[in-house]
This record gives sequence, C-alpha cells and structure tokens, in this order.
Amino acid sequence: MCGIVGYLGPKNAEEVLISGLSKLEYRGYDSAGISVMGKDGIVTVKSAGRLKNLEERLNESHLYGNEGIGHTRWATHGAPSDTNSHPHNSADNKFSVVHNGIIENYMELKEELKGKGFTFRSETDTEVIPNLIEMYYEGDLLSAVMKATERVRGSYALGVISSLEPGKLIAVRKDSPLIVGLGENGEGFIASDVPAVLNYTRNVVYLNDMEFTEISEEGIKFFDKDRNEIKKTPAEITWSTESAEKGGFDHFTMKEIHEQPKAVKDTLMARVIPGEDIKLDDIKITEEELRKCRRIFIVACGTAYHSGLAGKTAIERLAGIPAEAEVASEFRYSDPLVDENSIVIVISQSGETADTLAVLRDSKKKGARVIAITNVVGSSVSREADDVLYTWAGPEIGVASTKAYLTQLTANYMIAIKFAEILGTKSNEELDEIKKEMLALPEKIEKILEKKEEIKNLAGEISKAHDVYFLGRGLDYVTAVEGALKLKELTYIHAEAYKGGELKHGPIALIEEGTQVIVPVTQIDLLEKMQSNIKEVVTRGAEVTAVAEESMKELEKFVKRIIYIPETISLLTPVLAIVPLQLLSYYVCSEKGFDIDKPRNLAKSVTVE
Repeated sequence: MCGIVGYLGPKNAEEVLISGLSKLEYRGYDSAGISVMGKDGIVTVKSAGRLKNLEERLNESHLYGNEGIGHTRWATHGAPSDTNSHPHNSADNKFSVVHNGIIENYMELKEELKGKGFTFRSETDTEVIPNLIEMYYEGDLLSAVMKATERVRGSYALGVISSLEPGKLIAVRKDSPLIVGLGENGEGFIASDVPAVLNYTRNVVYLNDMEFTEISEEGIKFFDKDRNEIKKTPAEITWSTESAEKGGFDHFTMKEIHEQPKAVKDTLMARVIPGEDIKLDDIKITEEELRKCRRIFIVACGTAYHSGLAGKTAIERLAGIPAEAEVASEFRYSDPLVDENSIVIVISQSGETADTLAVLRDSKKKGARVIAITNVVGSSVSREADDVLYTWAGPEIGVASTKAYLTQLTANYMIAIKFAEILGTKSNEELDEIKKEMLALPEKIEKILEKKEEIKNLAGEISKAHDVYFLGRGLDYVTAVEGALKLKELTYIHAEAYKGGELKHGPIALIEEGTQVIVPVTQIDLLEKMQSNIKEVVTRGAEVTAVAEESMKELEKFVKRIIYIPETISLLTPVLAIVPLQLLSYYVCSEKGFDIDKPRNLAKSVTVE
C-alpha cells in the first residue's frame, strides 16, 4: 500500500517522480502528490484520485528542480482528499515529507505541537512528522529527522527534503519497506518498491529498520540510529522492466494468469528432481530438529494464508507433523503456544506484510525456528527469517494475486516433501510420484488456459448475481476460499466459501431459486459426499458450476455447468483447480466494467495493521 519515490540528481525531478509513481500504481492508492525543490523553495502539488489527476494539475503548473519526493496514498487517517494527500509540509513550508505506515502516537504529538504554536492543515497522522522535524531543526537535516523519529511510535518509511538544505534528501524506514537506488553521475533514488527505479538504475540497497540514508551532491551515505556510518552492499536487479509491463495483454492480471506455468516451472526448477532429494536453497534442517518439533504453524494473510491451508494438509499427510494454518493478524494477538520446539512458516508475497512480519519477530523471540516463503529477494521477511525459500513468480503487478498464489502452493508442497524425506515418513517411490506430478503441473495449467474462451462464456450469468457461494470438502475447500476471495476482490460480488459438510448447519438457508453456487470437486474420496451437497442446493433452486477432473463425467447429471481440468494426484489439485476460477473472476470483472488491475479499496502490499 502507498508508494514513495524520491530523487536527487541532474534530471528533471518532476519527470522522474511521475514515472516512478506510475510504476507503483499497482500498490493501491486514492491520491497522489509531489514536492519539488525549486529556486524559490519547495513547491507541492497534489490531488485526490488517480495519478492522471495529478498529471493534469502539473500540466497547469510545471515544477522545475533536480530534487523532489512523491507519493501515492492509501487512506488510513483522514478521507481521500487534496488536503490529506501526501506530501505533507511543516507549518513554515520549509520541510516536506512523504510517509508510508501509521504513527500510533500522533494525537499526543499533535497536541504537543499545537501547544507550541504549530498549525495543521490535514486530518492525517503524517503531518506531525514535518512539524517535529521543524521543531528539532538546528542546522542539520539528518539530525532533525533522527530526533523526530525518536519521538514517533508506529511504522514508517520516510522521505524528507528541506528548503533550508537544498541538495539533500533524507530517508529512513521502520517496519515499512524502502529501497535506495544508486544511479549514474551520483544521482540517488528512494522508493517503496523496485519497479519505481528500474528505468534509471538496477543497483539498489535495501534499508533495514532504523537505517537512514543521506543523498547529497557528496554521494549517498548510510547511517544507523546513532549516526554511525555503515556500509551497504547494493544488489543488482536482474529482471527486466518489460517483465513488469503488460506484454500485449489488456491487463496485468491476465498477463500474470498466463505467466503461471512459467512461474511454477521456475519455482520447481533445479529443486525438484525425481530420484533425488528436494533442494530447498539454503534451508538446512536436520532430522533431530524435525523430531523435536511438536507443531508447525503456517502463518500468513489473505491469499498467502490460503496457500498455507494446503501446506498444513501436505505437511500432516507427508511428514506426519501436526500443523496449523493461521491468519497472522489473529495469531499474533492470541498468545500462541510457540516455543523452541516449534517451526513457524511465514508466507508473504511482498515480504513486507506487517502482521506476518510481526509474527516472524515474535516467534523468533520465543525461540522458534522461522522459515519464510516470499517472492521478494532482500525483503524484510527474507532477511529476518532463519531460513528462506523464494518463489520465482517475478513481479506481480495486479492487486488480486494469481501467480504468487500458485508458486506459494508449490513452495508449501516442496517443504512438506523435504520434511518427509528427512523423517522417512513416506517411501522414495511415493515421493517420486508426487515430484513427477509436480513437474507436470506447468503443462496442465497451459491446458486450462486454452479453455479461457469457454470460461469467458460463463461470465455473463455470474455477473448478474448478488451472491455467489462456494462449497468444497478437504483440499477443495482451499480452492473454494481462494476462489471466493478472487471473485470478491475483482467483481465486488458478495462471495462466501463454506465447507460442504457445514452446509446443513446454517448456510443452506441462503440458497434460493437462481442462487449461483460454485463447487470445486477434485478429491475422489469425497466425491460421493460432494454429490450429496450438490443435490441439496440444486433441490432448492441453485445453479451449480463445478470445477472437476476430466474423469468425473457423472457430475454432469447434477450440475448446470462443468469446467474440466486435467487430472493429477489429489494432494496437488489446488494448483490446477484455482486457475479456472481466476479466469472466471477476471471475465466477470470485465463484464461489469470494473478496474481489473486495481480493485477499489485494496492495496497490493499491506504494510500497516
């Protein structure tokens, strides 16, 4: 959520900032603005709504300067408006700040500052920061920023400029992602994510918590909170800017759905080889460590949590270790029974999800071993976990996650197989069969994508529904919850997933003539039970769409429509069964005319609670 861009160098800052912000639109936002250091001081232009609204205002008042900061805001404090948009300036307009995160003690700071004569224009928590910096400024911008952050509780990534020290850009992070780009001719960039700077540099530094950077004509320096200068090694970004472009598709979401075969293949590559043990990068866990593990906790949010539901089943079935899948925002406050005999697996596409990161840190304090599954090299989760397994999905721009989910499922399965290999809980023959089926998944996903026109034809009827219910048993329930989430995210249709066996315990009251019900049916041992559930809703007037394996032709007797998927072993079916539901949600969204890549109210990376 929110996007930060900052620049200092020989180029026109306005152009760099707008270019960077346009690359961060996928993160979700409701307003945008920039501040540029001009010859007469800081000039700030901002606007509610999409970035194009800001660009229209800039066409009327061009900003000229070689230094500036920009922001796309996702509202937390104060409704979306021109005034509440970032950047926010100090009362004397000599300090300008962009901020991602939440300042928890802003009210007490605001009252203190008001008592000292400072005035405020917005309803935001952010506005206390430039005023704190003004209060502490004594001729050294970096020192003033450091003193201000000592007073602040909460999460933040900050970019700061001041007309009192032109030619200087200060940035700091705490619990909110921030990178520093190292450009040519001494130019420097800050950004909340890599795509913002890829047009200008491939060399980036990932800031750790409470690390500061000072970008000036003298170069780029890094400091800890005690102002000790520290050395940071830049990472080279190897993926191309083209990989973050639409590549001929109408939307990033459809492009990323089509990239799923490659993403899954890349995540498996060199790690899964029949006849050989799974290779999990640098994860080295011993049999002794696994045998002392009493429970595995898989913790994540949203779509990543749904992948963890499949991971729980895979670990229990293959490795025989009790496992739980939990939502991070609940888990961290539930006083969980995590100790040195626990393994905690945290899953985050961005590696910066606030609640998941908090679970990671709490679990390490309790002595647990923490394994991270993430898509972003150098992210906070990847740096702070004991072990990390990267998914190789590449950049995912569409807010509704697609290819990240399939690679997270794949990673969960690989961990489960690895644990089974170490413990010897399954025969080599059985594990080899699973590996062979995993390697066949990319081709089977391709076959499902070939049916997209067939799935598109179903969108018209589903788009008219006010409510859609998903039913599933066993691992099909995993597909049901993720399918319902995709439909909610993209189409704003009320969609709920229920376990098939719970149907008679309340949800069946919601079924009436014409109700749309979507049923993934891939678990052969639960087929008869699901047929009973389907009959129950059909008897009450429901129209049922099934997602089933090609061998399950008997379902045609009970349902209105079937989307067939290739067969695989039951453990792996969530990887295939979700793909038709991703496509269906995409086409329903298109039918309704909504913004497919940027659904309302949603953010790509949730870096606040």
